[in-house]
Amino acid sequence: MAETPSQRVKEINISQEMRTSFLDYAMSVIVARALPDVRDGLKPVHRRILYAMHDLGMHSDKPYKKSARIVGEVIGKYHPHGDSAVYDTMVRMAQDFNYRYMLVQGHGNFGSVDGDSAAAMRYTEARMSKISMELLRDINKDTIDYQDNYDGSEREPMVMPARFPNLLVNGTSGIAVGMATNIPPHQLGEIIDGVLAITKDPDLTIQELMEIIPGPDFPTAGLILGRSGIRKAYETGRGSITLRAKVEIEVKANGKEVIIVRELPYQVNKAKLVEKIAELVRDKKIDGITDLRDESDRKGMRMVIEVRKDANASVLLNNLYKQTALQTSFGINLLALVDGQPQVLNLKQCLYYYLEHQKVVIRRRTEFELRKAEARAHILEGLRIALDNLDKVIALIRASQTTEIAREGLMTQFNLSEKQAQAILDMRLQRLTGLEREKIEEEFQNLMKLIAELKAILADEEKVLEIIREELTEIKERFNDARRTEIVSGGLEHLEDEDLIPQENIVVTLTHNGYVKRLPVSTYRSQRRGGRGIQGMGTNEDDFVEHLLTTSTHDTLLFFTNKGKVYRSKGYEIPEFSRTAKGIPIINLLGVEKGEWVNAIIPVHEFVDDWYLFFTTKEGISKRSPLTSFANIRNNGLIALNLREGDELISVRLTDGEKEIIIGTKKGLLIRFPETDVRSMGRTATGVKGITLSKDDEVVGMEVLEESAEILIVTRNGYGKRTPSIEYRIQGRGGKGIKTANITEKNGDLVTMKAVNGEEDLMLITTGGVLIRIPVSSISMTGRSTQGVKLISLDKTLNEHVATVAKVDKEEEKLEDEEFEVDEYGEEIIKPPKSEDAEHPAEPKPDILPDPNDPSENNE
Repeated sequence: MAETPSQRVKEINISQEMRTSFLDYAMSVIVARALPDVRDGLKPVHRRILYAMHDLGMHSDKPYKKSARIVGEVIGKYHPHGDSAVYDTMVRMAQDFNYRYMLVQGHGNFGSVDGDSAAAMRYTEARMSKISMELLRDINKDTIDYQDNYDGSEREPMVMPARFPNLLVNGTSGIAVGMATNIPPHQLGEIIDGVLAITKDPDLTIQELMEIIPGPDFPTAGLILGRSGIRKAYETGRGSITLRAKVEIEVKANGKEVIIVRELPYQVNKAKLVEKIAELVRDKKIDGITDLRDESDRKGMRMVIEVRKDANASVLLNNLYKQTALQTSFGINLLALVDGQPQVLNLKQCLYYYLEHQKVVIRRRTEFELRKAEARAHILEGLRIALDNLDKVIALIRASQTTEIAREGLMTQFNLSEKQAQAILDMRLQRLTGLEREKIEEEFQNLMKLIAELKAILADEEKVLEIIREELTEIKERFNDARRTEIVSGGLEHLEDEDLIPQENIVVTLTHNGYVKRLPVSTYRSQRRGGRGIQGMGTNEDDFVEHLLTTSTHDTLLFFTNKGKVYRSKGYEIPEFSRTAKGIPIINLLGVEKGEWVNAIIPVHEFVDDWYLFFTTKEGISKRSPLTSFANIRNNGLIALNLREGDELISVRLTDGEKEIIIGTKKGLLIRFPETDVRSMGRTATGVKGITLSKDDEVVGMEVLEESAEILIVTRNGYGKRTPSIEYRIQGRGGKGIKTANITEKNGDLVTMKAVNGEEDLMLITTGGVLIRIPVSSISMTGRSTQGVKLISLDKTLNEHVATVAKVDKEEEKLEDEEFEVDEYGEEIIKPPKSEDAEHPAEPKPDILPDPNDPSENNE
């Protein structure tokens, strides 16, 4: 009774079925499509192409045949997939820029390094290359196993004998399910030498192997930067190397520089590279290229990049490395099939498994030859018996009615096997001559020697290794060539941003309100005496340049904030603006938090051991740390010193370790001591007491005291003065200090204390928003116990007082009777002079306030 449709339907668990089906598919892709075998370095499609060509007799010494015929043979017998997939694979095997040692010899258009595709298969012809013949050598001597093809009508090899280590020599790449392989090509002689070394010393380390095999060798040559990526890949099976084009910089007779590209990184499309460079020039992402052309021909590659006369070719080239495929990375993943299972291998394992495969091939070939020799010796032995009993043999044959009777008679009478008896019956009469009899005897004796040798090989592994060495050496002598890819040692593995920026001196400015920018130092051009100067920064009416320093684009800038944090930036990372622009908010450049502001910028050319940073906080804590402790700062900043709750960082100064420090307080006290009184501490230390403060006192300034410096103080109510530093004696760290100003209700507490030389200007900002700029040289020089002179008039009705004081560079004098303004093009133009009525009346000279009391100097 036939089954009904409902009876034919089977219930299955869908999740289990999906799992099983996907695993079957995944294993099929892994084993039968995407990954190479560690023994011959071939994927199934490559193996089938070579075997089909071998089967068709398309050897390297035979004429070329149409590619379409090869493709048809492959897909008809062994590879039931699309013809384009097979043809594309065969094309790559014939491209000298894809394969280090081509396995197919192509005749016709097989594509180019510019990305041109090959001609259709009906136009091109192909045959096996000489080196690919070595992959199949001895394939007919039972050296490998065969399996059924997809429909069971043919047999195909499971692996090739592979007389050279093709896995590493030509490399391969492939994407399977959940895994991928990417094995770079290598130089044949180096890989063979590596195998030979392992045959002599199986305990060889990977480091020792790397002295023989320094690294990959790509068909397109180029440069490999550094060895660390190679070492990691060879030791672990995974790693990344940086490839770079080989270029030359030529200088023409007119002084212009020209970049010549001779070699490209592996698998870089030259036409797309030229297009990319042109696009970068068009979009002005790269500046300085005046012409770009490809002059490559059959003699070799030559890509010409002409550089503008005022541009630096080395900097331009580094930009090209950074933004184009003139420099690429190659991710090495030594994944291959070992006994049908995917496995990530190190360099030694790749060579070991190949060597083990060769041992099997040699043994199987030897066994095959031994069987063949023994079978022939068996026949010859029968012929010898027949020749020794020739008359009896002839008589027996003549007396026999049939061949079968004669065969049986020979076997019985002379104790021969069926094959021997048949060989005697098949023997021609000419073999009965004396000369022929001697040949049979000689052949027999030679065969006996050969059999003994073959048995000795099978009994001794060292003899097997010796054969492997001889055959590998022979292949090396026939096919070895020079290494193409150069491995460049040194610090070139990573291209730093400095390599892309010309080194030049710059001026960095930071305003009181937190706007930062850089300008070329040439902006502040030298002027004759009496010049007006130029406008350095366009600022708001209530803003001014608080920090101005000269540094280099390659120098490091350390930004210290009141919260005790330090941020780092390179000179070139600060945006460049015109001299009339105010810049960008520093919070857009650094990760400065709310309520945090920069109170010190330290430019550092080099982080050396004998330089220090000196810190002082509002509560009088001081710390001295080696400059080298700040060499590595994260993008989001780092704690420069640990502050106690409620404390703030007041000042940071760079010292050479032998300076004197002065610290001033709100209540008019100052201490002077050698910086060596504060021992050197680590970055995370809190520090030690620099000055002892009374309960309601706090630090308002810290400076490094230079020779002939003067001490400037400004008070809350707008009074200030200069005092020679000689009036302050050196004390020990941690004392209370000595008086630097007589603090009264009239002049108020100290707002700041600065070390000056008289060449600066002073910016004062009041709580009412008034801003005044005073030349320091106009401030009176008085004794340290005086109250000072009036610097600014304050509105007492609004309880106005001085809020902030900053020391800035001196403003150059303006030409008399002339004022300048900047036009829409940024050029300076002279304005008509104002009438005398509009001139501001001169302020009266400030008076020196007498000192009503002269208390004792020593407040320690």
